[in-house]
Amino acid sequence: MKGKRRTTAWMLSWLCVLVICYASLYPFEDWRNQDIAPWFFVIAPWPTYNTWFDIASNLLGYTPLGFWLCLAGMRSQYGRWPSWLMAAFSACLLSFCMESLQSFLPVRVPSKLDWLLNTTGGMAGALVALVLERRGWLYRWSQFRRHWLSHDAGVSLVLLALWPIALLYPVTVPLGLGHVADQLRRLLYDWSPQLESQFANALDAISQPLTPGLEMLCVALGLLLPGLLAVSHCRKPGQRISAALVMLALAVVGNTLSATLTYGPEHAWYWLTPQSGCGLAVGLCAMMLMLNWSEQRLVLCLLLSLLLQLMLLNLSPVSTYYEQTMQTWEQGRFIRFHGLTPWLNWLWPWALLLWTAWYVRQLHKRQA
Repeated sequence: MKGKRRTTAWMLSWLCVLVICYASLYPFEDWRNQDIAPWFFVIAPWPTYNTWFDIASNLLGYTPLGFWLCLAGMRSQYGRWPSWLMAAFSACLLSFCMESLQSFLPVRVPSKLDWLLNTTGGMAGALVALVLERRGWLYRWSQFRRHWLSHDAGVSLVLLALWPIALLYPVTVPLGLGHVADQLRRLLYDWSPQLESQFANALDAISQPLTPGLEMLCVALGLLLPGLLAVSHCRKPGQRISAALVMLALAVVGNTLSATLTYGPEHAWYWLTPQSGCGLAVGLCAMMLMLNWSEQRLVLCLLLSLLLQLMLLNLSPVSTYYEQTMQTWEQGRFIRFHGLTPWLNWLWPWALLLWTAWYVRQLHKRQA
């Protein structure tokens, strides 16, 4: 039997499980026993009303899980059809558990149609992985990763995949993820108003408004962070140029889509101010100047840039304009995006900080 391949599919599978659990049980409030069996939906009548959006979301929501689980099984040498069966059964079991737990949430309605659609979506995703593997298309990805990326790129690839999604939630500055100071104030107020007051006074004493120059710097750093993360794992200068340009394209698409979801297509480019445009140019030029740097220097620069951006963002007060933006987002027609994207927006840079700090230490040990 061949040895197991290095794969991020297991990690992405668990990420899909977490997203599904969050989406299925959100908002996690008013749990109660409603004096019904959790699995009552299996024998309940078929729902009389369903929108095409509900059907499509239930069908497609489990498709990535089935895909990644089947791929992870094949990469772990379980065989094609055993991997497909494992993915299909896992999707079926997870959906059954989620529907059963929804019986304890008054705002959620468990349904056997949702269970069947979720299971079908997982089976379809696993079948796609099976077909792509048989045709050799996934082998091409393995070849690409082997020739382009370093062996330790797994976690970084997951972070890079989550970055455009994190950009969908409104931010104080374009690409300015990780602004958690106000959220900390709210949490402290719920726990201890007196402690929150002390924290707020200390924060107000050192906070500074973002000047146009600092805003441009934040945008440049916002592009530089995922750019350096991608560039550091590429092997050749030409590959690093391609990675930098891809990160620039994702930044533009992510900000434009966020503006479209918040304000509508007619305001899709409102974020592209002179400061943000110059910031993108500065960030791209900085990446180009670092193309020949070693992986250790790139990761260390990434760590320092991340610390600088988090400090600038969290020490700047939130503007009234941003408060109005948040009201538009939370009350608009795209409220379905409001459950998960804030957490990605707030926590993505901090997850990157932990991973980068650990990776810098690992690189230092290799050099020693």
